[in-house]
Amino acid sequence: MGHVLGDVLGLAAGVAVSPLPIIAIIIVLATPRGRLNGLVFATGWVLGLAGLGTVMLLVGGQENATSHGQPADWVGVLKLALGALLALLGLKLWRHRPADVTQAQLPKWMAAIDRFTPVKVFLLALLLSAGNLKNAPLTIAAAASISSSGLPVGQQIGALAVFVVVASLGLLAPLAVFLVMGERAKKTLGNWKEWATRHNTAIMAVLLFVFGLKLLGDGIDVLSS
Repeated sequence: MGHVLGDVLGLAAGVAVSPLPIIAIIIVLATPRGRLNGLVFATGWVLGLAGLGTVMLLVGGQENATSHGQPADWVGVLKLALGALLALLGLKLWRHRPADVTQAQLPKWMAAIDRFTPVKVFLLALLLSAGNLKNAPLTIAAAASISSSGLPVGQQIGALAVFVVVASLGLLAPLAVFLVMGERAKKTLGNWKEWATRHNTAIMAVLLFVFGLKLLGDGIDVLSS
């Protein structure tokens, strides 16, 4: 169990540092129904990660560890593919990062978030967690490591729960600040939003490349064991 947690916690940290979803929930919290929409967004985020991870656990099954306790070869191949994808995306983002961070702009669809109904907020959170180009591969890789560990089902579920909790910390931080501080949180959250907006592309590029290399290394390690 300890080995599995050590493997997935780093991936969870990569999911937790997600500038765009953090900006999205800050915008959601600034809406007239900020408290409700914020809780709905957080619920959608958690369910998105948990749902994607659960599907991967079911696909992977329980009989995937080798007789030496090493992950099955398919896990290595999967991590190689995901690692190559993330590394290439990271390089592409880095090349297209804004030269002047003060000119960085948010995606146009974000301008409509303040008019979203709770249902749309929930669906947006699902998309940003389970459908995100960084978060989805990292979640799949983490679930693959868990499913191939040979652990009992209960411990696999526990490991996935730990992953989801850690992966949600970055998103839950603005929500916690808002729930505790109320209207006083607007300035703090506004500063967070401005900083994340300016550095979103660079942060994403670095994270994609670094975690891409990590998954490539993990995949090579699995296949060479």
